[in-house]
Amino acid sequence: MRKFTASAFTGTRAWEALDIERIEGATVRLHWTDAPYQWHVNDGPEVFVVLDGVVDMHIRRDGAEEVLRLRAGDIFHAEDGDEHFASPDGPARVLVIEKAGSI
Repeated sequence: MRKFTASAFTGTRAWEALDIERIEGATVRLHWTDAPYQWHVNDGPEVFVVLDGVVDMHIRRDGAEEVLRLRAGDIFHAEDGDEHFASPDGPARVLVIEKAGSI
């Protein structure tokens, strides 16, 4: 058994991750970041939980771009094939559950 304090985790680079668990082909990872990710499409579903900070989740839906502002406690769910990227507004800590090996 282990206890994780999200607010105490700081990476040395954006999107650094602390692997928490792998469950039947999925990973549970705590990410720290202070920089945007990149547009991408996962090869499976993704659950993105903001634990600390604020993250703007950019999505493309029916050819139009939208921005969803996520604050601590907000959860974003992307299905297989959903195009998106996350851009933190300052440092953020995020719990991500996704297929192992996903980008």
